[in-house]
Amino acid sequence: MNEKHPNVQLVESFFNAYATADFEGMQRVMAGNVKWHIPGKHPFSGTKNGIAELLEYLEKLNEFGFKAEQIVMGVNDNYVIDCHRNWSTSPGTPVLNVMSCLLWKIEENKIVEVFNFPQEQFLVDNFFNKA
Repeated sequence: MNEKHPNVQLVESFFNAYATADFEGMQRVMAGNVKWHIPGKHPFSGTKNGIAELLEYLEKLNEFGFKAEQIVMGVNDNYVIDCHRNWSTSPGTPVLNVMSCLLWKIEENKIVEVFNFPQEQFLVDNFFNKA
């Protein structure tokens, strides 16, 4: 069976839009009141509440040349867990190359909440504090 679970398709739609800085595409898969939890001690940590705050954060990641490459996903009817590699490509920003896992909560075919679990929080904090 090659058919993907609809929740995997939803998260993949987000990543496809993210890869091309398609902010409208990202918005189409998010609930209007989405919450995205960013751990750490840096200027971008904290919970992003709603589409506007989240898109502002994602635009900033885009400015830093922040990229993500999917490695593996697990899924059930309410959640997707994805592990991926993050790195930066923008000249003038510190180098970043770390693993991260995101837990995506899905309701009514929309992403409603995301929890971020970086491999090494210190490296992420260092990147954003220097960027």
